[in-house]
Amino acid sequence: MLRKLAHRLGPALWLVLIFSAGSAEAATGSAGEGPQVLGIPVDFVLFALTLLGVALFHHHTLQVALTGLITIGIYKLAFTGFAAGPGLTGLAVHLQHEWVMLSNLLGLLLGFALLARHFEDSRVPEALPRYLPAGWLGGFMLLAMIFVLSSFLDNIAAALIGGTIARIVFRHRIHIGYLAAIVAASNAGGSGSVVGDTTTTMMWIDGVSPLDVTHAYVAAGTALLVSGIVAALQQHRYAPIAAPDGRNEPVDWPRVLIVGFILVAAVATNVTVNVFFAAASDRFPFLGAAVWVALLLAAPVRRPEWRLLPEALKGSVFLLSLVLCASLMPVEKLPQASWQTALGLGFVSAVFDNIPLTALALAQGGYDWGMLAYAVGFGGSMIWFGSSAGVALANMFPEARSAGRWLVHGWHVTVAYVLGFIALLLIVGWQPRPPHKAKLSAPTEARLVARPNGPSSPGPSTVAPRPMLATSPFS
Repeated sequence: MLRKLAHRLGPALWLVLIFSAGSAEAATGSAGEGPQVLGIPVDFVLFALTLLGVALFHHHTLQVALTGLITIGIYKLAFTGFAAGPGLTGLAVHLQHEWVMLSNLLGLLLGFALLARHFEDSRVPEALPRYLPAGWLGGFMLLAMIFVLSSFLDNIAAALIGGTIARIVFRHRIHIGYLAAIVAASNAGGSGSVVGDTTTTMMWIDGVSPLDVTHAYVAAGTALLVSGIVAALQQHRYAPIAAPDGRNEPVDWPRVLIVGFILVAAVATNVTVNVFFAAASDRFPFLGAAVWVALLLAAPVRRPEWRLLPEALKGSVFLLSLVLCASLMPVEKLPQASWQTALGLGFVSAVFDNIPLTALALAQGGYDWGMLAYAVGFGGSMIWFGSSAGVALANMFPEARSAGRWLVHGWHVTVAYVLGFIALLLIVGWQPRPPHKAKLSAPTEARLVARPNGPSSPGPSTVAPRPMLATSPFS
């Protein structure tokens, strides 16, 4: 069984190792820096082993992720140092640089877990079987609804709302392939909107026009059709939409208003900060704080289900551990901008944090931003822990925490990714944009953390500042 799972996850892990080898070669002066295994830095080998452990021991994912994080941290302290410098000082600066993104993610994962329960208790999902079409088309329409929601909401919220509805309309019997499609729909929906995904919000903050990412919907719409139809058929064979049971329990409208209030607070905070206070977005976790302020303000009206927090916290710490592991990888430069690179980054995003990948692409310039947004946004759907939406949904449905089952039953997500990419390439083509700003502004340049020259860092490089987290850090 372990050998079979390793074989199934093998291609994704090899992509990480191949990408890391290419990055090591591309990074200025980084060739031969630090211990290597077959030309691949040990950092990446440890990260790949952590991902393999998560895939093989999916009942102990938190322990595996924490063990990997501690191992990588000790290795870098002892041998290579960090992007911000060697030793504990470098680690402290690195954590100071990451804390806003991690805090935002923690606030979103925990807050939206409570939001999803508010939505379920509102009894809106129980009324939906009366309005969704019968047969497999109802399952597809639900995925399309998640796609649309994610274009203007956080993709974690869209996935959890979709999972909540699915749990009711399918009477708690949901196919793994359909769970994968829910995550894929939530990630696809945000790929063409600068308020729909972290990566597109990063592009917006950095000066990319919102119109330069909208053509990502050519690929995302194609992927939704491919993955959505297959998954809807899978789900219909496994457990069709339940017929209305005849009960007409009234909708709890205060809970519906609470859900709307929290979502509006999140979207309004995201837009306001990015438009008017972008320079401060990497200094305080505005989005996570906004969600929790809204939750607490609404608590006197309807009390949140606080008992959900311990289990949600476990899943959140798991994802934060993987995000930190990814942030510690020595990736300073991407291969030359091309559609082939963008395609490859989508596969890498299935197991690697797409925020640093996007930051590097923005620093490098010359990408087709819509194509890149689709690739790094949708790519994380191919494995459950490749997207924060996937991790959040796996907290709701623990049976999804098997990378092997996700890859086997959710095979259509990978096929949809490739077909969507091909559709975008054929219909729109590769449309690289020149660098959208000639040089860094003084305030931005001052916020960059320079890598000092020394035995653990071969030359100057920078770490791009993290923007406020709009959605998932993993696609």
